[in-house]
Amino acid sequence: MAWVVVVSVLILIVLSLLRVNVIFGILIAAGAAGLMSGLSLTETTNLLVSGMGGLASTALSYVLLGIFAAMIAYSGIISFLVKRLIKLMQGKRYKLLLVIAGVSCLSQNVIPVHIAFIPVLIPPLLHLFDKMKIDRRGIAAALTFGLKAPSNSIPLGFGLIFQTILVKEMTANGMAIELTSVTKAMIIPGIGMLIGLLFAVFISYRKDRELVQVDPVMSVKEEIAAGAENGKLTFTKQHLFTLMAIICALIVQIMTDELLLGALAGIFLMVAFVVVPFRKGDHFVDEGIKMMGMIAFIMLIASGYSHVLEETGSIDALVSSTTNILGDNRLLIAVVILLIGLLVVMGTGTSFGTVPIIAALYVPVCAAAGFSPMATAALIGTACALGDAGSPASDMTLGPTAGLNADGKHDHIWDTCVPTFLHFNIPLFITGLIAALIL
Repeated sequence: MAWVVVVSVLILIVLSLLRVNVIFGILIAAGAAGLMSGLSLTETTNLLVSGMGGLASTALSYVLLGIFAAMIAYSGIISFLVKRLIKLMQGKRYKLLLVIAGVSCLSQNVIPVHIAFIPVLIPPLLHLFDKMKIDRRGIAAALTFGLKAPSNSIPLGFGLIFQTILVKEMTANGMAIELTSVTKAMIIPGIGMLIGLLFAVFISYRKDRELVQVDPVMSVKEEIAAGAENGKLTFTKQHLFTLMAIICALIVQIMTDELLLGALAGIFLMVAFVVVPFRKGDHFVDEGIKMMGMIAFIMLIASGYSHVLEETGSIDALVSSTTNILGDNRLLIAVVILLIGLLVVMGTGTSFGTVPIIAALYVPVCAAAGFSPMATAALIGTACALGDAGSPASDMTLGPTAGLNADGKHDHIWDTCVPTFLHFNIPLFITGLIAALIL
């Protein structure tokens, strides 16, 4: 049973690299996992469907955020941002990439909206990126860094949630640790991701890249361009109302801790303030689904795939089989734990959901091998984070693609997943290993 996860995830990775749509890739990988575990296709399908409900609320939230983003684009307010950025950032490629990474970081800790800002901010800037001949793989790296590094290393917002889960699971499995110690332990892996970002921005994607011009598949950018041409660059009451709707949406989300309610609040206010015509509701729904519907559906299927792997016992079998052969070699234990974390998260697309699995099985192993609580926290935290920045089913990659592919010129696998995997998971693996051995 231990090999089921390995083979299934490899099938997903190979299919993705061959440009098979990630939805089909996940379905085939899930079917293979079920068959290899002795289940019939009907039983596997039932497990897949029953597990899709795990992220139903998140998927619906993303669709509503897409609708809200389409309404914001219609208001023309993003034109101010684009016009200002064109003046400030013309010829300053590195600064623009680092600013985008900074904004992305804020979305995890200071204003915890996660990927909600991407469909609002990125599509209007695509023309600027092309004009500056910026390699969009660098933009993807900047966005993914901001979505991932702070949520692992900084104990605020999503970072606080991640580190609190780690504290809870380690304590529950017999190794008590304080939150401050977890934060200190995750600094070293965070530095690794920072190195990956700087390498991507200043070395890998520093050269000009001109994309082949294609007909846009979405009209959000067209709305903004039309707004500029029609003279909507003067601040109006509609723009004021739009700002109020955005702020209210953020407040509702923070107060209720529900992304769905925040998106609904923003949509309601945009209609109530007559910023968008009520009769064009179908248009905004269509635009929202085009923008975020794919990512929402992929997350549903990824949740079902994760459920199949868990219910068949293949993940537990994989981890249990490795603990029997590790012995007390700390270096070998650290390497294997990180590799299993990478493999599992590549398939499930979630580091948060991997914490209980890895912690329950490896805290006793780390304790027996003499790892300190901080070293164990760094090891397990890094193992759970690995793969998230390169998984085809992770919102850390799906979010950037949803924004960068608004005009149909950005490939999810080769322009987002492969670059982010190489630039972040390699240094994350190395620094996580170092942290586990020196702390």
